[in-house]
Amino acid sequence: MDKVIVAQNISLSYSNNETIINKATFSMNSGDFIFITGASGSGKSTLLKSLYGSLKPTQGSLVVCGVELKGVSNSKLNFLRRHIGIVFQDYKLIKEWTIEKNIMLPLLISGYEKDVTQSQVDSLLKHVRLKHQSGKFPLELSGGEQQRVAMARALAHNPILILADEPTGNLDDYSSQLIWNLLEGANEQLKTTVIVVTHHIPQTMNIEYKHYHIEYGSINEII
Repeated sequence: MDKVIVAQNISLSYSNNETIINKATFSMNSGDFIFITGASGSGKSTLLKSLYGSLKPTQGSLVVCGVELKGVSNSKLNFLRRHIGIVFQDYKLIKEWTIEKNIMLPLLISGYEKDVTQSQVDSLLKHVRLKHQSGKFPLELSGGEQQRVAMARALAHNPILILADEPTGNLDDYSSQLIWNLLEGANEQLKTTVIVVTHHIPQTMNIEYKHYHIEYGSINEII
């Protein structure tokens, strides 16, 4: 099975401060659904940032989707990010854009044709049950609706990897379950690798998954 992530002896830290992840070695398979847990401050979000190149390893090798991220060039990093969908806890939607245009963003960046872009966005709006809200702006929506827009945006360009940071942390039960269903569907139907940082793995998961736990700077798979 292909490896989507291979980390060898990586350490992660901010500036010259304390090391958050210390000499960790692990790998994750293409097509897996993966949960990463750990106490607050253990380094879950730090690890996720490293996987899309926002934080570079201070030592070791980190390869994501075939791209070495230590010392990666901007062009290689942009190439990688065209193949990754990211879901943040605080949504990170562009407030001045309609939700339809927010979902279009990764398609516009990737240079999709206009008719293909519109067709994909229409399909995703139906999928997240927000077609009737397409012309609204993010702040006109509830938190759960905004996260569904963020989820649609992450799926728009058919990524090979989705990274989700506490994607249901602030949501009601209905929206939370919808987000989990969308992530499960992407993994099962599209074979997208899904990595979710969370404090708690939901009991309602209907999918086989792997579990990694971060503690004292180490990353260990829970068997």
